[in-house]
Amino acid sequence: MPKLSAAQTYKGVFPVAPTVFDAEGRLDLEGQKRAVDFMIDAGSHGLCILANFSEQFVLTDEERERVMVTVLEHVAGRVPVIVTTTHFSSFVCAERSRRAQDLGAAMVMVMPPYHGATFRVPEASIYDFYRHVSDAISIPIMVQDAPVAGTPLSVPFLARMAKEIENLAYFKVEVPQAAAKLRALIEAGGAAIEGPWDGEEAITLMADLDAGATGAMTGGGYPDGIRQITDPYFAGRRDEAIDAYQRWLPLINYENRQCGLAACKALMKEGGVIAHETLRAPLPAMHPATRAGLIEIARRLDPVVLRWGR
Repeated sequence: MPKLSAAQTYKGVFPVAPTVFDAEGRLDLEGQKRAVDFMIDAGSHGLCILANFSEQFVLTDEERERVMVTVLEHVAGRVPVIVTTTHFSSFVCAERSRRAQDLGAAMVMVMPPYHGATFRVPEASIYDFYRHVSDAISIPIMVQDAPVAGTPLSVPFLARMAKEIENLAYFKVEVPQAAAKLRALIEAGGAAIEGPWDGEEAITLMADLDAGATGAMTGGGYPDGIRQITDPYFAGRRDEAIDAYQRWLPLINYENRQCGLAACKALMKEGGVIAHETLRAPLPAMHPATRAGLIEIARRLDPVVLRWGR
């Protein structure tokens, strides 16, 4: 099937929004709105919700719906919102994706089907899975190529899907040697690769930008810092981008290697954006010493998050 040209090509910094809970672990939808407002004010070109860094795996279907409706209604078109609709079932993923589109999502992000440590499907079934989702919607699909799925996605296979599946045009690559894969994917897919994107909290951002990445899906705590890297890079000022990357790398590294998804909530709590940094059990709370190290490094950089809510 020939691909249709997208009405808009999405580029820039699209961080993952955390799912905000109260002290007891219930959804805090007012806190959710504040988190979203901060991320937009801090310079996000767009947002992603219900991703793994949003703790999507601890939410009920009803909670997913409430978060999606709340965020899309509250954002109200200020920035484009990507909704993660990953599910093992082609039917469920397509239904989730159609619902996200109906509510105003700009794009859906989908991992290949997997369940647990061993439930995988062959390449032909992965192709049919994404084709089925594409047939249900008219907005772009982003393939999340991440180790958590445990599903190898070769460059020739990804390029083939980009060329043959109408709405599949964006790729968040966060596997080892991501830059090499992005570069090869752009070469193999050509114009069908509308959005080669960086992930994994920007830990490989400079290499990925050099490989041709046009978007970055990072943690949600400091989009202003990530833009200090991407803005000059896209403007042709690579040396300035490298200097900014060197400044922000200690915080990026702390999030990626020490704190994980807890980092964003801790920064937002410290800055008064949200009232609680609760992670849902069985996820453990961050060790106080680790949290202290995160905040110390952040304070040296003075990101917007530490003063937004004060």
